Amino acid sequence: MRRTHVVAKDGGSPIRTREYQEANVPILGEVLFAAELVLLHAAPLYYGLGIPHGDGSAVILLPAFLCPDAYLAPLHQWLARIGYKPFFSGIGFNTECPNLLIKQQLNATIEKALATSGRKVHLIGHSLGGIIARAIAAQRPSDVASVITLGAPFRGTVAHRSILDAAEMVRRRIHAKHGSDVLPDCYTGHCTCDFLNSLRHTMPGSVAETAVYSEGDGVVDWRYCKTDRPESDFSVSGTHVGLVFNPSVYGIVAERLASSRGER
Repeated sequence: MRRTHVVAKDGGSPIRTREYQEANVPILGEVLFAAELVLLHAAPLYYGLGIPHGDGSAVILLPAFLCPDAYLAPLHQWLARIGYKPFFSGIGFNTECPNLLIKQQLNATIEKALATSGRKVHLIGHSLGGIIARAIAAQRPSDVASVITLGAPFRGTVAHRSILDAAEMVRRRIHAKHGSDVLPDCYTGHCTCDFLNSLRHTMPGSVAETAVYSEGDGVVDWRYCKTDRPESDFSVSGTHVGLVFNPSVYGIVAERLASSRGER
């Protein structure tokens, strides 16, 4: 087991440290995400029934670690169906330095979404995508109406050993690709880039935050995926991968988006 700690300058936030630690989680159970996808397509809410509809606000979707934008297609299609303007992140696979992703690609996606909708945008991030979404909100609070994280360990990276090993491989690739263009501690909890510095501060009060998690998560430790504020935390049953297909999550997303309309 390995740990690194970085003290957070959070001004009272419950997020005290960023840890990189191995978690004892049931990763084999993640194969059940397929059942969640089947149940989603059988749920009336997936077709816009019995849930609040959108106001035309833009919603940007951020994928999980190692994942492409494409697997978020069911969520993207559903958001369009219920009255929002969904946007994929445009980053392709989430296997790059988050600081560079924000500066080189995600900021451009946000500008496009702002121009299209004419109002603040909503961010929905799965796992690492949720952590990136929180960093963006801290950097651009005047442009972000809300952040919804799905199984995002924003209080510290505590994950299955295979995920930590994959992160180490990605870290080496980033350094080999970018060299001195990234900081020596890039992709670790010790980095001092704008991305990690943004996570060490309290979420701006103007940004509505929602943290969805599953105690059956087989990838990350669910206890690091919540704010510890009852009004912001929502527990569901299911897998980590399946959080983007889970009907219960879709119901929460519809309600939370409707309660945090983007200002014109």
